[in-house]
Amino acid sequence: MAKLFIGRESEEAEFKRLTAKSTASLIVCQGRRRIGKSTFFRHCAQDADLFLSFEGLAPRDKIDKNAQLEAFAIALNLQTKAPKVTLDSWPQAFDLLDSVLPATGTIVILFDEISWMAIGDPDFPGYVKSAWDARFSQRPKLILVLCGSVSSWIEENILKNTGFAGRPSWHLKLPPLALPACNQFWRGKAVGAAEKLKALAVTGGVPRYLEEIDPAQTTEQNIERLCFNASGLLFNEFNLIFHDIFTRRADTCRDIMATLTDGAKTLAEIGAALGKKNTGGSLSAILEDLESAGFLHRDGSFSPDTAKTMPRKVRYRILDNYIRFYLKFIEPAAEQIKKGIYQVSPLETLQAWDTIMGLQFENLILSNQSLLIERINLGNVPVLNAGPYFQPATGKVLGCQIDLMLRTKSSVYVFEIKFRKSIGTSVMDDVREKVKRLNVDSSLSVRTGLIYQGELDPKIAEADYFDHLVKFADLLK
Repeated sequence: MAKLFIGRESEEAEFKRLTAKSTASLIVCQGRRRIGKSTFFRHCAQDADLFLSFEGLAPRDKIDKNAQLEAFAIALNLQTKAPKVTLDSWPQAFDLLDSVLPATGTIVILFDEISWMAIGDPDFPGYVKSAWDARFSQRPKLILVLCGSVSSWIEENILKNTGFAGRPSWHLKLPPLALPACNQFWRGKAVGAAEKLKALAVTGGVPRYLEEIDPAQTTEQNIERLCFNASGLLFNEFNLIFHDIFTRRADTCRDIMATLTDGAKTLAEIGAALGKKNTGGSLSAILEDLESAGFLHRDGSFSPDTAKTMPRKVRYRILDNYIRFYLKFIEPAAEQIKKGIYQVSPLETLQAWDTIMGLQFENLILSNQSLLIERINLGNVPVLNAGPYFQPATGKVLGCQIDLMLRTKSSVYVFEIKFRKSIGTSVMDDVREKVKRLNVDSSLSVRTGLIYQGELDPKIAEADYFDHLVKFADLLK
């Protein structure tokens, strides 16, 4: 029985467009581990005449170029009629691969975890480029996919490499699944939006994690099995991710992420939390790598009046819901979990649960802004800018923080994102004060909205203050 494939409709359509071409295409794909990169390309290549996949060996002690070449030779032998030979170099490997490809038909070749394939050979990117220019690009209807989770390596060695300039037909950053696609993992079971939100607060839109959700179990049972069990997938996942992607810098990257578990921070605030300054730009470089890997997001506030982003008002937030949940709730209990003495409590009793759930809920909404835009009937209206807004207090203005602000040509949309068991009328007062502190130019209209999960006080709807009331359940549809 074929494995169920969910979501990625727009990306799949673009892949099909490339397969319809009469010339070769080079695709560069980035994305965090478990996001489904290789699964996506395997799915898209179902109708190809030939699909070949080669994956680099994960970093470990004494791994070298010869080990990577041997793995390539074995994979080639298993998938084609190529003889099992000892390869001495990557040019030899690519020549052998080219020699066994059919003369006609659609061919898809996947180089997965390409940065690992390059271990031990600094000239590897150049060999790939030469093979593409001399051989693979000359074959009609061939698609070569360069794919990896170490985004910093791809940025440095392919995307910013002048040798590859103008060659990729498509640069794809595979994101987490959109909320309606996530919803399909419950397979039509009558599970409430509140339970689904709890699960997504832990997994985000990562397909591999969502595959482990058992709709027959409660959210608490699923999370206990996956997170608070020494053999659970999400108990052991964090260290594997950080070691495989960041190797020697894994501990430093983990420390940076830990400073952001309770909310977004500026570069200076992160440096202060770590007890060091941004000497030589090293902290900025690591933050860029974490952002490129899909673990952090760089939010730049924009002016509500001009819609222009303000570079000096930049804050970093954890984008990956699993990472935050691990650092906040799993890691502190790791030793007890390993010893089998951890006492699982209801999720709502975990320290700072409501605060963390609020942050996780915000992440989900911010990652699904396009769904919200459609929901409030702005699908055909140009949105000039969008994102969280932060206005620090100064001698002239009061501080102001807005969960999500949208700017169109004539309007500013101020959205509050709220997760509470019960949501009272004070939320209207909070938003009124934020709008007042924004002090938007009088030529612009200000429209307000509330995106929520919880029981809404009936007086909120009766007051007719919010222009848009959006239930989380509506975004799952």
